[in-house]
Amino acid sequence: MVSETETSAIGNALVVLGAAGIVIPAFARFRITPVIGFILVGLLVGPSGLGALAGDYPWLKHVTIASTEDIALFAEFGIILLLFSIGLELSFRRLWQLRKLVFGVGAAELLLSGAILGGGLWLLGGLSTPAAFGLGIALALSSTALVLPIAGTKSAVGRASFSMLLFEDLAIVPIIFILGAFAPNVAGDNAELLLTTLWQGALVVAILAVAGWFLLPRIFAQAARAKDPELFLAASLLVVIVAAMATAAVGLSPIVGALLAGLMIAETEYHGEVEAITAPFKGLALGVFLISVGMGLNLKTIAEQWPQLIAAVVGVVAIKAIVTAALLRFSGARRGTAAEVGLLMSSPSETTLIVLTAALGARLIDPETASFWQLVTAIGLTITPLLARVGHDIARRIEMRSDDTPQDEEAAARTVIVGFGRVGHTVAELLRDHGRPYIAVDADIDTVALARRDGFSVRFADVARLGSLDKLGIENADAIVLTMDDPVQQLRMTKQMRQKYPDLPIISRARDADHAAALYRAGASDAVPETLESSLQLAEAVLIDLGVAMGPVIASIHDVRAKMRHDIMTKGQLEREPRIRKLRTIVRTPGGDS
Repeated sequence: MVSETETSAIGNALVVLGAAGIVIPAFARFRITPVIGFILVGLLVGPSGLGALAGDYPWLKHVTIASTEDIALFAEFGIILLLFSIGLELSFRRLWQLRKLVFGVGAAELLLSGAILGGGLWLLGGLSTPAAFGLGIALALSSTALVLPIAGTKSAVGRASFSMLLFEDLAIVPIIFILGAFAPNVAGDNAELLLTTLWQGALVVAILAVAGWFLLPRIFAQAARAKDPELFLAASLLVVIVAAMATAAVGLSPIVGALLAGLMIAETEYHGEVEAITAPFKGLALGVFLISVGMGLNLKTIAEQWPQLIAAVVGVVAIKAIVTAALLRFSGARRGTAAEVGLLMSSPSETTLIVLTAALGARLIDPETASFWQLVTAIGLTITPLLARVGHDIARRIEMRSDDTPQDEEAAARTVIVGFGRVGHTVAELLRDHGRPYIAVDADIDTVALARRDGFSVRFADVARLGSLDKLGIENADAIVLTMDDPVQQLRMTKQMRQKYPDLPIISRARDADHAAALYRAGASDAVPETLESSLQLAEAVLIDLGVAMGPVIASIHDVRAKMRHDIMTKGQLEREPRIRKLRTIVRTPGGDS
């Protein structure tokens, strides 16, 4: 016979899986982050939503969750898997490159935001200095579970966010010990306990790193030989759990161990397979965490205290956004990046709830104060995706008003790149690497803003409008490169440019031989058919893998190119054979074109 506990567990699983099956597709259809959807589900099925009616309608017990404790373990596992997946995207070399952001801006942001928030709470009265310090530091923390899935770790915004979040995660244990030291009638051995935890934690991290370096390649090699996905999954979860338990055993946060496990696997050749096989579990477990956040929203309390709650949320968001943006600008970040990261990091964190619990356990704050700020934290987590959207829009407008790109018509000689998709991006990157000046234009505002944040010289311009390129100094340009994926527009621009600038080198991307011939007739200096090069590279790889000698393969490819040149020359009615060069980097660069 099924017990009541087992029935409750099955009901909770039904709610979670049902939410995942409904929320993710529904919100994806409207291009809205499912984060908000999971939080709303938590509010709906939680104790302050339909759960409050379960006493009157017993059948609701099967579609509601009684308390956050019922799913707390799975939610914590979701955060652990999230940090593990973040570690997979990184490497120890990349972490070393971020050290100034982590221990510079990250430390300054946490301490300064905590000091301002704590000082403000202390001035408002009613709190002791240790209590104000604890609340200030707790509210200064930002959400790793929400920010990183939104920002990633590879863009300028993602790198800055990750650096600050990493320092916050490392600082959680010292913060909790310091709060314990402030507790009334404390035994006085917290400082010694903190030092013990730190040296033991450093030792465990070192042991895990060395063991991982020796053992992980061998473990995953055996899993790969077995060609069993379940074995790969089991090995991955084993590594995560062992690392998390090892760091938790010495008093560190288990998410530190999860991050370290990801970093160790990232140094092996199996990181891509591990990332793919654990991704579904991470998304589902993170959804459970978000449901637990929604369950923490008490509608009755919100209705009773909404003025104070709004004031508290706005105050925390404003202070953290200003401090974070100012520190990033001081460290050299672009204005748009600083503004976007400031708003993205401005709400409290899931770890805020942990610190508030520690402060309550140390009797620094009373239960009523802890409950109020827990509610503020839950509301802040709920609006994080909205703050991210607002921050992105503000950053885009700031970047579009930026004066970093020269606007003078009498520009120095440079290459003009039209279109900044994957091809334009690669051309600009190579020109920059070789010290050749360039200016790129694109009609997508988001593409322009993102490229500027990454340090590229890009300007917004819709080349479909006549005269849009007149201010780029084309009369002084070394060359113009047409990289957009629009054959009709490429032909029109080539004709216009050739008529207006007879001596200007015009290099254009072409779809195929027919398109290349048309571009040559329109006046292009060079037209590169991308389908030819991708086909030749594919054929070359196949022949070499089949054991054909390199010499005959190269000769065959040379013959195909010669035939293509002849066909283009005939179709384009050219007096000379066109040049068809191998552009491996451009063809193989991932992404999409504008």
